[in-house]
Amino acid sequence: MKVDSLTFVNTRKELTGLTTERFQKKIFKNQTTELPYRLLLPHHLNTEKKYPLVITFHNSTRVGNDNESQLEPLARIWLRDSVYKQYECFVIAPQFKERSSNYINNSNGVLVSKPSKDVAAVLELIKNMEHEYPNIDKNRIYLVGYSMGASTAQNLMNMAPEKFAAIVSVAAVPDFSGLNKMSNKNIWLIHGAQDTDNPYEGSEVLYKSLNNKKLLFTTYTNLDHNNITIPLLFNDSIPKWLFGKRNNP
Repeated sequence: MKVDSLTFVNTRKELTGLTTERFQKKIFKNQTTELPYRLLLPHHLNTEKKYPLVITFHNSTRVGNDNESQLEPLARIWLRDSVYKQYECFVIAPQFKERSSNYINNSNGVLVSKPSKDVAAVLELIKNMEHEYPNIDKNRIYLVGYSMGASTAQNLMNMAPEKFAAIVSVAAVPDFSGLNKMSNKNIWLIHGAQDTDNPYEGSEVLYKSLNNKKLLFTTYTNLDHNNITIPLLFNDSIPKWLFGKRNNP
């Protein structure tokens, strides 16, 4: 798929123009961490129903504490009316004050990711959310991320694989720390073959390393790191894929 620069600019502009007022501003605190996050409630919250929970992670350019900039285009797809009304769910968008995932070369020379200390706070935040909103479906908790955020999503899946039903990882630096834990998880790896920021090789090696029949690997041959999200922004491919996945089916 080829995407020209004008398409990229216009796509981002349209999503950026969506009002974020539906995303409530919250702050999670424990003894060591203060984690700003935004919370989107289901379109019609019915206490008699169960809803999925989506956690979406930002890239490294959105690091900070303004509790706003983490709402990058992949987080804003949940605000589009067609998605918001058809795919009702809770959405959490945390913001990290420092890098949430750091990169090092492994013994084979492949770049790999390691989580920061603040990533574990997301697991506590989820527990708090489950307590506050008992209608969260614990069998449908999903992770979505782009770039550093995709690496963080992989880190978290490796930290607590039993907690999450599925992950969408876009242009990540991979985490190989728990290949056996990931062997039966619903995973969608997405990467651009022209990506030199977070090398495409990482997702390719992860795909080949995982013996997992539930793993989907999508390669966009002509896309690089900056435009890899465009095919995912103006359709329902991510929510449609996620909502069919659950733990303990």
